[in-house]
Amino acid sequence: MKKQLLTALISGAVVLGSYTSTAPIANAAGNGPEYQGHETINTQILHSYEEMMTYLEKQNQKQAHMDMEIIGETVKKREIPLVKYMSNPNNPTILYLAQQHGDEALTTEGMLDFIKSLGTGKMKGVLDGVNILMIPMYNADGAMADVDHELEDYAAKGPRHLTRHNANDVDLNRDHADRTQPETQALHENVLQQYDIDYMMDLHHQGAQWVKDGKYVSGAIFYPHPDYTDEDVLYQSKQLGSVIYNAIEPKGWGHLAKYAGKGSAYSPGIGVYGIANAYDISTFLFEMRGTADNANDFEVLGQKSNGYLTKQTVVAMEETARSIADRSILKEDISFWEDLPVQESILEE
Repeated sequence: MKKQLLTALISGAVVLGSYTSTAPIANAAGNGPEYQGHETINTQILHSYEEMMTYLEKQNQKQAHMDMEIIGETVKKREIPLVKYMSNPNNPTILYLAQQHGDEALTTEGMLDFIKSLGTGKMKGVLDGVNILMIPMYNADGAMADVDHELEDYAAKGPRHLTRHNANDVDLNRDHADRTQPETQALHENVLQQYDIDYMMDLHHQGAQWVKDGKYVSGAIFYPHPDYTDEDVLYQSKQLGSVIYNAIEPKGWGHLAKYAGKGSAYSPGIGVYGIANAYDISTFLFEMRGTADNANDFEVLGQKSNGYLTKQTVVAMEETARSIADRSILKEDISFWEDLPVQESILEE
């Protein structure tokens, strides 16, 4: 399929047009409030692991095209589900991965909404042209704070905390080279090495203090390291970014910047780089603004932002799936990357 995509790209390319600190600064377009200890962070509004599994099982019963596979277990023996829509082995395949970091929860909420939409008329015909794989809660132990390390001074007041690392206090998004953790081994051995995947969107959250043009960003986007990624793989990663940028930036709440990739962001242990390099998959990083829980207040975003950040995830998934299904992604113009500003942190001012 990768060769087919590249052939189509060469023969038919057409250019398409297509929120946190006390510093005085404009809000993101979505007007999501900063936290800074000024409100109660209640994690009850987020799906727990058990609630997510129940939700997926119900959707699996309702949707004829949906299938589920357990690819492995977390450190604490929670099953890791892979949601599958495999319509045709000749179709291009995209993998959506959420909650590598357990405190980055709205990507999971958005993915669950997207799964539901695939069973409705809203996405009619899309599954005829694309295979979709999804892992909604990769780091379930971190998402449930069922870990063997202390969580002091975290912002959430209940009923549970959410934390970045897995139960062994390992950052799973730094483990894609060494693969020491059961979660990482499950992903690589039972997904990346078993399916012919063309694209991958790695869904994350970042701190709430990042800005572009004097406004808090709603998110930041990034492609794999250009010096260590196959040229064609990199090009298609940038096209994936073009689809997302053109879908979200015009929204009233959308304000995207280029991720400030440097240092460890280029480590082969990082998903967006290491997976592209190891498997020739066109990976893409999408970082939403603010986390659900953290010991650092500037990382956490007020919960009034949940709606538009969840919607941002859904829009990104819907539009990338559509563009791959109808092959319009192969016509995406990537020149916008040249002018897209890198986000800046107000904490560094």
